[in-house]
Amino acid sequence: MGYFKELPNISYVSLLPKTGGNNDRILVKNIFKRAKLRSDVDQVLTGFTYYQIKENTRPDILAQQFYGDPELDWVILITNNITNIRDQWPLSNNDLNNYMLEKYGSREGIYQVHHYETPVIKDKYNRTVLKGGMIVDSGYEYKYREPTSTTTTTYTAQPVSNYDYEVKQNEEKRRIKILKPAYVNVFISDMRKMMKYETSSQYINRTTKAAYNPNISGI
Repeated sequence: MGYFKELPNISYVSLLPKTGGNNDRILVKNIFKRAKLRSDVDQVLTGFTYYQIKENTRPDILAQQFYGDPELDWVILITNNITNIRDQWPLSNNDLNNYMLEKYGSREGIYQVHHYETPVIKDKYNRTVLKGGMIVDSGYEYKYREPTSTTTTTYTAQPVSNYDYEVKQNEEKRRIKILKPAYVNVFISDMRKMMKYETSSQYINRTTKAAYNPNISGI
């Protein structure tokens, strides 16, 4: 039961060279029709298992692992609001390396500075004085002196390489939420309802609507 089977159809005017008339049509899937997780389900923390994606793990592998059906990979993608798997799913180490080589041009480029960040500064009571990880200019300095001290310490911005930046971005994509099996049937049922068409001038049936025909109007 793949994702595209769940999408409704559009009766679209055929652009094929051999057609029988101006109103010849073909059925195509409406890829612009999207569904999302119901808000009341999305907010139920007990409805999810939080998961750290392992190396070389695809959505279909997780769907088989959790739901016993690899074709339910789209449930995992939709519940995590993933619309572009190339950009939003973590790359394998090898693919990440190739991506960085293509993006930065060379291994030397990979290890050049991407940006600068603030260091973490804590006082003697382990309270945070300056939050780390904030992006700043390369010449940034922060001077700090403990209230009971006469010594001022100067902290400078810390460089973050292209490599460290890309690895961090990729690792952040690994934490996803898995909808628990008990909720999957409800989710699929809700999605099918959202995929149905309402009555309109283009309406053919609940799963099909007609697209505009420029051949008849002359436009």
